[in-house]
Amino acid sequence: MPDPVAIVRPETPTPGNPDLSRSLTAPGLVAIGLGATIGAGIFVLTGTAAAQYAGPALSLSFVIGGVACGFVGLCYAELAAMIPEAGSTYTYTRESLGRLPAWIIGWDLVLEFAMAAATVAVGWSGYAQSLAADFGLMLPPALSGAPGDGGLINLPAVGIVLLLTALLTRATREASLVNGLLVAAKIAIILAFVGVGAMHIQPDLWHPFVPPNAGTFGAYGWSGVFRGAAVVFFAFIGFETVATAAGECRAPQRDAPVGLIGSLVITTILYVAVAAVLTGLVPYRELDVADPIAKAIDRIDLPGFSMVIKVGALLGLTTSALTALYGQGRIFFAMARDGLLPGLFCQVNSETRAPVASQVVIGLFTAAVAGLVPIDILGEIVSIGTLLAFCLVCATVLILRRTEPDRERPFRVPAATLVAALGILSCLVLMASLPADTWIRLAVWLVIGLAIYAGYGRRNARLTRAG
Repeated sequence: MPDPVAIVRPETPTPGNPDLSRSLTAPGLVAIGLGATIGAGIFVLTGTAAAQYAGPALSLSFVIGGVACGFVGLCYAELAAMIPEAGSTYTYTRESLGRLPAWIIGWDLVLEFAMAAATVAVGWSGYAQSLAADFGLMLPPALSGAPGDGGLINLPAVGIVLLLTALLTRATREASLVNGLLVAAKIAIILAFVGVGAMHIQPDLWHPFVPPNAGTFGAYGWSGVFRGAAVVFFAFIGFETVATAAGECRAPQRDAPVGLIGSLVITTILYVAVAAVLTGLVPYRELDVADPIAKAIDRIDLPGFSMVIKVGALLGLTTSALTALYGQGRIFFAMARDGLLPGLFCQVNSETRAPVASQVVIGLFTAAVAGLVPIDILGEIVSIGTLLAFCLVCATVLILRRTEPDRERPFRVPAATLVAALGILSCLVLMASLPADTWIRLAVWLVIGLAIYAGYGRRNARLTRAG
């Protein structure tokens, strides 16, 4: 019986239509994972989640998120090693459920990655403007924020997205090298923040550790801890990016599990440590700002170190935006390769081996969103999209274990039924913790996607499985 992967692969690369470059290794995948996860989650959303939802218990929110991601990460590792193709959850869903479900999750991933890159770009803008203000440089209010934040357009956010898009039209190896250098720098700076901050913590700021509920679901108390976990779940989008990059690994069966699990462990530890130090330096109600880490350092009264932290935040947010844009470009590539989007999006440049058209369209769309939408709305949209994708990853493991039990699995999830079920349950609980308007935005986005599928994808799909 032919390999199921071969059945659904619509075409074989040719000299005129080359495949993506296969130049990544396990350390490169870990760096991509860290680049995606250590960004807006640490430098921006920690402050929002602490101030509005969890208080000092934000550390628990990250622990809850990390545990949920542990279940999902094991499922990702099995699928990424077994199906090492560009497309991540989209590809896995295509393999197990067919065409229509694959389109739905692919469209969800467009929301997830594009909104993630936009969220990070808005955070980047906040730190860039804070750093510029230290030198007496100020943008006009109309160019420094989205309409919902009192401006007309967030010009720095637009600029960084366009700059990173230009980089990603170059070779994957070049983008990976830049990402690796920036990841190393930002981890060093985060560790410095934790080390210096720990020496100035005021333990009284941690009491009460779980603030009493303010009378509504999600406003402090244990419901706030879970809502905080749902909001900062944005931070764990790196799984999706690492899995998407598996199709460009030299040895994906070995490298994908290492990249997935390695990036999860490191980022969870760093997030918990940063949350603890941050809420121990600044009263949590004062952290709802664009640059909470910089605000915490200002409390220590080390002006030079504050500038270092702001530069580190810019580096961290740059890599986070870079990897989100990278992942989205590869999702478009996979969907177009299967005929669900126009073929333009799966054309690979013969010299750089990058999907240039796909990357440019995503960059322009993301730049527009980053310039016009406030960060709090963006963060919640990314979280619900990520959680939905994670549910489907766990479900795919269960389905393929049943439908293709003899298929080679270089990495196998231990106690797969239990782990996948816990992953699904964890994600559903966190999704239920998000506000109703976030669910409405997700529903509207999916309806738009179904309309596009009915008008184009269904007639042009080259998948052989029904859907």
